[in-house]
Amino acid sequence: MVKQMRNFQVVETGHVTPNMFRVRFGGPEASEFPEGFAGGYLKLRIPLEGDAVAVRTYTIRHQDRDGIDVDFALHGDKDAAGLATRWALDAQPGMSLEAGGPGQPKPLPAADGHYVIAGDMTALPAISVNIEALGPGASGDVFLEIQHEDDIQDLAVPPNLRLHWLVNPVPGSRPELLADAVRGLDWPAELTYAWVATEFEAMRNLRTYLRGECGLGPDQLYISSYWKRGLVEDDHRTVKSADAQAESAA
Repeated sequence: MVKQMRNFQVVETGHVTPNMFRVRFGGPEASEFPEGFAGGYLKLRIPLEGDAVAVRTYTIRHQDRDGIDVDFALHGDKDAAGLATRWALDAQPGMSLEAGGPGQPKPLPAADGHYVIAGDMTALPAISVNIEALGPGASGDVFLEIQHEDDIQDLAVPPNLRLHWLVNPVPGSRPELLADAVRGLDWPAELTYAWVATEFEAMRNLRTYLRGECGLGPDQLYISSYWKRGLVEDDHRTVKSADAQAESAA
């Protein structure tokens, strides 16, 4: 897939839940966007002063022939929000934004099987796409860290896939929360796949358990950090790269 820059128009904006905000992009270039990339990502080019831009990575929550939905997790009030979130909150229908992509989704393998999934609100769009695509025979546990009970979303999932909503009002402040919840599972005799995406320190705690203690290899585990508390995306990318190199050398 050749990635390219496209110019999208804002069609609609609004809250999905109190701490999740959605922007729907449309326009001619959105209608020409390649199909099948829900759960993948866009590189949003957020305008700064002059001709400068800041590039921020966001998941495609939903796509159809008319447009693309992108969800923004809100970490605190608007004044404390990052560049992309502030742009989204200010966006009005008719505004345009350039975006690169699409980046490849990281889906769950197989339509049925037993899964362990964990993530915070930044990963909720990707997790939602993945679990909604599972077959009716899928089973397992999904641990979702949210900021308030009102952030619980109504997701279409197989009957034997259990959703566990864990409330943490301050994202990134309890990096042990997801790992402790996953540790509390009666570990399944047969696991198809584990999928994790969350804050950097929370990811490290989960990696210690899933890779280090449970012995899951790359054929059974996808694990990534989507952000790091206190860092913008560019700095997080540097830390993430150094961590990956250290893991490879270990």
